Amino acid sequence: MERKVKYLTTMAKQHKHGQSNGIYAVCSAHPLVLEAAIRHAHAERTPLLIEATSNQVDQFGGYTGMTPADFRSIVCGLADSLGFPSSLLILGGDHLGPNRWQHLLAAEAMANADALIKAYVAAGFKKIHLDCSMSCADDPVPLTDEIVAERAARLAKIAEATCGECFGESDLVYVIGTEVPVPGGAHETLAALQVTTPDAARATLEAHRHAFEKQGLNAIWPRIIGLVVQPGVEFDHANVIDYQPQKATALSAMVEAYDTLVFEAHSTDYQTPQALRQLVKDHFAILKVGPALTFALREALFALAAIEEELLSAKACSGLRHVLESVMLDRPEYWQNHYHGDGHARRLARGYSYSDRVRYYWPDSQIDEAFARLVQNLADEPIPLPLISQYLPLQYRKVRAGALNATPRDLIIDHIQDILRQYHAACVGMTACNA
Repeated sequence: MERKVKYLTTMAKQHKHGQSNGIYAVCSAHPLVLEAAIRHAHAERTPLLIEATSNQVDQFGGYTGMTPADFRSIVCGLADSLGFPSSLLILGGDHLGPNRWQHLLAAEAMANADALIKAYVAAGFKKIHLDCSMSCADDPVPLTDEIVAERAARLAKIAEATCGECFGESDLVYVIGTEVPVPGGAHETLAALQVTTPDAARATLEAHRHAFEKQGLNAIWPRIIGLVVQPGVEFDHANVIDYQPQKATALSAMVEAYDTLVFEAHSTDYQTPQALRQLVKDHFAILKVGPALTFALREALFALAAIEEELLSAKACSGLRHVLESVMLDRPEYWQNHYHGDGHARRLARGYSYSDRVRYYWPDSQIDEAFARLVQNLADEPIPLPLISQYLPLQYRKVRAGALNATPRDLIIDHIQDILRQYHAACVGMTACNA
């Protein structure tokens, strides 16, 4: 078994034996976010888990235009260029199942999910989240645990066979279950969340165990390291529901009966550093983060655009924010069903919402050109320190201390890394595993 896969199984085992360690998963395809994550992991000499989601990357290209093989090539190429060891880079697939094809009949949707799993595994993704919880066009709503588990077992069998064919052995690790609300942040305003009950978590586990047995997959159960549950964390457009440990006490205690199983917590974006650390201590040892990273990217770019406007004439400026708003209005498909209210409220949401629908637009050629111009404009001359202090005060302190270069790219990457440092600190119990 590869060292990177053994790291995940050993991490879970060590956590359950009292080390209070964990790992975070970076869920983003943006090159600057990926670079920030790789640079941070390189500096800390820790493994890095990067995940692609089923709507972001699939066999048809997803919304990023990338197949799993494309995504792996880009991430591995970036890691290699930065000198990050391939042995420390772990790729994961998130919400792999019929999620993208819920509008189709179940038979067709699951056929697509079969091909999706094959594409991810063949491309070298080693951490596989099996999620068949969503109802298709001819399914009951909601699905029973038994149907969900049977479909997950079907995909696991394909994954095992594909891995054996492509790599000579089956060395995948799995996560099962799903969270509520949907991945990527809630679509509506939230007031409170229902924490998964211990009975519901046990029912999910037992349904999957039985379904895996029927498929002859008993041997892979020790490689099922994570169960996705709802610990009571979420965010909507302008609010964050913070982790309240007392509400998850029974759920946290329930998983202690399983020797190598930990919880995987989704939508942990925007939680406080203290909450992240408490989540790990309470056995939510795999923390997923995505929108918070592109939100930080957006913050840094808006700050740099404001600096640019102070330094240059309007004609010379990149107009990044104007270009972004124009493209989002011309192509509203990624935000119009998520942001509501009058024109003013929707404009604010497009630019500042925690759900960060902006992340779907960065690859647009017009926005990319404006970004390149912004970076070039601010790279030609040193950025005045008072303006860095005004718009990027945390980075200003590091620039003044000589710990950070005041270049646009370095300022952006460090601002993203401010979020990554919080996740790293929450998982400080992790230790390097022996090969």
